[in-house]
Amino acid sequence: MHSDLRMAVAAQRLAALRQEADDWRRAREAKAAKAGSKLLPSPAETANVTLRLDRAGDLAALHQLAAMNQRRLREEAHVVAEVEGKIVGALPLAGGVPLVDLFVRTAHLVPLLELRAAQIRRARDLRSPRRIRLVPRVRTEDG
Repeated sequence: MHSDLRMAVAAQRLAALRQEADDWRRAREAKAAKAGSKLLPSPAETANVTLRLDRAGDLAALHQLAAMNQRRLREEAHVVAEVEGKIVGALPLAGGVPLVDLFVRTAHLVPLLELRAAQIRRARDLRSPRRIRLVPRVRTEDG
C-alpha cells in the first residue's frame, strides 16, 4: 500500500515538474520571439547532452579542445560532454580547469561535468578496497 502511494505521489510530482518546464520553455520562446530571436537557445542548450568518460577515440577531439583553450591536455581520464556526437566540453576526472568549445554555449555544462566527475570519483572510492593499517602487537616479557 505504501509503495503504491509513493509511486502516485512521485508520478504527480513528475507531471508537475514537466508542466513547469513546459511553461518556462514557452515563456522563454515567447520572450525570444518578442526580442527578435536574439535569445533563441543554441543547439547545445536544447539538444540531448551525454556525459561520459573519454575513450581512446576521443583523443583528437580532446587535443583540439585543449588547443582552443590554449592549454595542454592532461594525460588522465576526462569526463566529456557530448552534444549531437561532438565533444563540446571536458573536465579532468581528478578535477581542474574544464576545456570547452569556445564556439558553442557551454557554461551550463560545466557544473554538470563537475557533478559527474564527483559521482565517478565517489563510486571508485567505494569500490576500491579500504586500506587497513595493521599495527603489530608488541609482546612484552610479561605476557
